[in-house]
Amino acid sequence: MPKTVNLNADLGESFGAWEMGSDAEMLATVNSANVACGFHAGDPLVMRRTLSLARKAGVSVGAHIAYPDLQGFGRRAMTIPAPELEAIILYQLAALAGMARTEELTMSHVKPHGALSNMACVDPALAGTVVAAVKAFDPSLILLAPALSKLAEAGYLAGLPVVEEIFADRAYLDDGQLVPRSRPDAMIHGAEASLAHVGAMLDEQALISVNGKRLPCTIGSICVHGDGPDAVRTARFLREALLHRGYRLAALEQL
Repeated sequence: MPKTVNLNADLGESFGAWEMGSDAEMLATVNSANVACGFHAGDPLVMRRTLSLARKAGVSVGAHIAYPDLQGFGRRAMTIPAPELEAIILYQLAALAGMARTEELTMSHVKPHGALSNMACVDPALAGTVVAAVKAFDPSLILLAPALSKLAEAGYLAGLPVVEEIFADRAYLDDGQLVPRSRPDAMIHGAEASLAHVGAMLDEQALISVNGKRLPCTIGSICVHGDGPDAVRTARFLREALLHRGYRLAALEQL
């Protein structure tokens, strides 16, 4: 029986005249797309175009929800009361689900972005707020969450279907959190280095920190961030290497 894993990417992050990433090329490579919902990136036209491309490529789609932070690309920490944050998340879920319906697609999953994700990974109360919003909207939605995070834990506790992911292009601290982007060792650069990073974690079914610490986990998905200069080459390189190693690549809902 081949081992099964998912490749995902954060897409639809252009805004107006500002273009980010190579969505069409990434959609020809990944299995699942996390589409920006207009709060950290994306706009209505970009959302619809990205969904149309995903439908043509046969890629499943999910909502890439975020704090309302267009200027900061959703990477700035915010303190928002739980009822307001739930409403902000519900607004984004409804927007993407509605847009997806016009393209004859069904939204399959949800993945928090940037600061919302990073903060929910360590704060059980915030994780619970995110999960409560997702469950209120549709309890069948898959929560795509970082491996070993409080966000994944909250999803399991709430009875949501959860898929735990690792990052091909980000390094890890000894506690399983991502190395802050402010540090020079935060990113994994280049397709070959990303494959070595991912391959080691898949082989050991563990997060491996910059100091070599192993944190056992269940890995269901691999994220290649769509905004990096090496994103397309890295995604293609990973796809071919994983297939060569006997993995079956599948959409999140097929795991």
